[in-house]
Amino acid sequence: MYFYLLLAIPPLVAGLLAQAWVRRTFTEASKVQAVSGLTGAQVSRRMLDEGGLTNVSVEGISGELSDHYDPRTKTMRLSQPVGGSDSVAAVAVAAHETGHAFQDAHHEAGFRFRGALVPATGFASQAWFPIFLIGLFMGVTNLALLGVALFAAIVLFQLATLPVEFGASRKAMAMLTTSGVISQAQTPVARKVLTAAALTYVVATLAAIWQLAILLMQARR
Repeated sequence: MYFYLLLAIPPLVAGLLAQAWVRRTFTEASKVQAVSGLTGAQVSRRMLDEGGLTNVSVEGISGELSDHYDPRTKTMRLSQPVGGSDSVAAVAVAAHETGHAFQDAHHEAGFRFRGALVPATGFASQAWFPIFLIGLFMGVTNLALLGVALFAAIVLFQLATLPVEFGASRKAMAMLTTSGVISQAQTPVARKVLTAAALTYVVATLAAIWQLAILLMQARR
């Protein structure tokens, strides 16, 4: 058992390091004012309107780096450090979330596939651990394997998330540079912010795959 606990440490450390890099990168880029002087919320609104997505609303949300696009309500939710700031970091994050709105509007296959996985992933997130734990302590291999299978659904969701996030970042960079929101000299700063954010998804996916392998070994024992 202790051996498996030790195996869980590397992905945990990697995740913490990735989160720390994102926060440091965002803080550094927050000190650089976008040449346009537009806030994240203004950038998002302008991009949505220019793209014909006037039905998508832009709202504020509490927290830090809690920004997201909700396809159910067609709502862009931006935190104060993003929506209310005119820094390169803010407009980069806002443009990334706006990219998701365009993925939704264009019915991109990857975005739709990830959305279709949400209900099953929500159930799996709640159910996999108690089912796995009961199977493990009762010595019922099939029950433990069922818990592993449910966790595998979570891994599938994270794998499906990667191309969606990368695609949104590509759209964000294209929109930022062509619309004049940032200057050419500020492009590397915005790209660094989006790269750091993307890394967290990569690390989370690798950590989930690692954990899936550990769970499978435990269940088979």
